[in-house]
Amino acid sequence: MERNVTAVDLQAKAEALAKEGVVGITIAWVDNNGITRSRTVPVDELPSVAERGVGVTTLFAVFDSHDGITFGHPGLSTPSGDVRLVPVADRLVRLAGQPAFAWAPGRQVAADGSAWPYDQRGVLERQVERAAGLGLEFRAGYEMEFHLSRTEPGAAEVLSGPAYGPRVLLDVDGFAAQLLRDLRDNGVRVNQFHAEYGPAQFELSIAAADPVTAADQQVLARQTIHAAADAHGLRASFAPLVTTEGVGNGWHLHTSLSRDGVNLLSGGAEPYGMTPEGAAYLAGLLRDLPAITAVTAPSVPSLHRLRPGYFSSAFTFWGVENREAALRFVPATDLLGASHANVELKPSDASANPYLALGVVIASGLAGIADGLTLPEPVQEDPSSWSAEQRDRRNIHRLPTTPEEQRRALLGNDRVRAALGEELLGAFAAVRAADQAWAEGKTIQDVVAAHLWRY
Repeated sequence: MERNVTAVDLQAKAEALAKEGVVGITIAWVDNNGITRSRTVPVDELPSVAERGVGVTTLFAVFDSHDGITFGHPGLSTPSGDVRLVPVADRLVRLAGQPAFAWAPGRQVAADGSAWPYDQRGVLERQVERAAGLGLEFRAGYEMEFHLSRTEPGAAEVLSGPAYGPRVLLDVDGFAAQLLRDLRDNGVRVNQFHAEYGPAQFELSIAAADPVTAADQQVLARQTIHAAADAHGLRASFAPLVTTEGVGNGWHLHTSLSRDGVNLLSGGAEPYGMTPEGAAYLAGLLRDLPAITAVTAPSVPSLHRLRPGYFSSAFTFWGVENREAALRFVPATDLLGASHANVELKPSDASANPYLALGVVIASGLAGIADGLTLPEPVQEDPSSWSAEQRDRRNIHRLPTTPEEQRRALLGNDRVRAALGEELLGAFAAVRAADQAWAEGKTIQDVVAAHLWRY
């Protein structure tokens, strides 16, 4: 957990980093498109910046995916305004793959230091505090899929090879070795790393942590992957789609919750070992799934990725170890223990802000518990093979397939609206509208190509 860092601590830290060759500290935050933005300050400015922050425009909250600025949100409709970006000093780490720089996540605060309603990290922090007030503790972990390509002119493409095969990793052996070393040195615990299903696609699984740490480490892992790729003549893309025909890249979000140290998704009498509260948590996610995915898979390419039969999840249902399910329940086993039980949200990708994604997931799950929701029966098949009548009988529907459907799902859900707050919700909706307007009249091929190196 985070702790207060004194000015004396920071001065000593800055001096130690400088002696190790660090010249700059990069302060990173993630905008409403899932794109990381940053400011870098000289290392000796750390004590001052940790106290007062650095100035950034309020308009970053209304940047769209293509660096356009929309003035469609009344709260941020002029070029006037400034906020302070303050590093979370307790999360400061020297970047193993960029040894001249250290890195820290940032908070956006108002000019007087008070909370700023458009700060995405603050959304998650409030939900974690809310859960703690109810005696609940959450854990979260990310599976991050990405595509690698060569950067040298005329170089052969990274091998596609057999899906999940070691031959593919052999082709990027130096990158893989550096990546695992750098992640370890940067304090990011890794469960596994492997070649994935798609051509030149890879997946990194980050060990579970408290939600704010999980989101911070997801952002840090991105930076680490990009740096390791660059060092080996490679380029990494986390974009939801790399090609219109391919499986695309998901960032599957795993969560679990506990009370008094006991995982509520195991050890109970409910189906598949869930406690009543654990089942209600999952039911809350299921109830709000269309609005949740408007935050966790919000871009135009996201909508094209969520297709039946691609393990990306296209319908509103849950299943036990069903990889086509939008909500895949992973039960505890005698081998793995009770703590292993978790829920995987599959319709999630790099165009989502990780703090907002986790914030709305926790909020919807808490609402499910408060309302005492019960779960329908799990689905162990692919509903895309069913008739529309069969799906209707099970209350299974397609997730939104157009930006307008997503917008209606988001704005029509009071629970998700409350989690985001009206100010941030307004900015988020304006950004999504700007992206939709940008994509109008363009082919999906052009849209996918334009997003490829944004992530």
